[in-house]
Amino acid sequence: MMKILLFFILLFTLQSCTTKKYTKMRLLPEGIKSATEEIYLVENNQKKLLQKKEMVFTKNGRIKYSKTVDSLGNILQETEKKLWFVVEKYPNKEPYYCKTRWKPNQRERISCYTQKQYKKNEAIYHYNSDETIDKIVDNFTTFYTQYYFYTNKALSKIVIKDKNDILVDEVLISCETKDEKGTCSKEIRISTKTNHKEEILFSPIYE
Repeated sequence: MMKILLFFILLFTLQSCTTKKYTKMRLLPEGIKSATEEIYLVENNQKKLLQKKEMVFTKNGRIKYSKTVDSLGNILQETEKKLWFVVEKYPNKEPYYCKTRWKPNQRERISCYTQKQYKKNEAIYHYNSDETIDKIVDNFTTFYTQYYFYTNKALSKIVIKDKNDILVDEVLISCETKDEKGTCSKEIRISTKTNHKEEILFSPIYE
């Protein structure tokens, strides 16, 4: 179950592949130049770093470059935004090339391929009118669907179901601390199925 949660957190945080603005999807203020995101596992009042991600933003709120490392500083993934696609680089395997195709009714199809055109993953992103995520439908890896719920203009819950509409997990999300611009700098996520708990620290630098 922990691997499933990590997969979906990674999927959520690696949305530089989308044409929608990352800042809009995450309900972040305008003018973020760069940011660092740290994800910790919380057990028995002890925190263990799972991964750390550094992001550089374009002026219009999309991720221009990112680097994700593990607790030892080993690179897990790097992304770089090109004109028509995003390159995802990994250690010890060939890079992925992720393309976004707009679909009707506030949807985007995001597909990632190797250079030999082997498909590695694909998901359909459904958006609300304010450009936040409504749901993500995985069409390749798990075939799960994530449903996003918001309270007072903040993400409060993610419900994960399989292709038969059976509940896989429900993750409750709360913001513990905000910075001077209203960005959530400390977020807690708890699985109602397994009690798996994570703390996410988000540290932006503004223009």
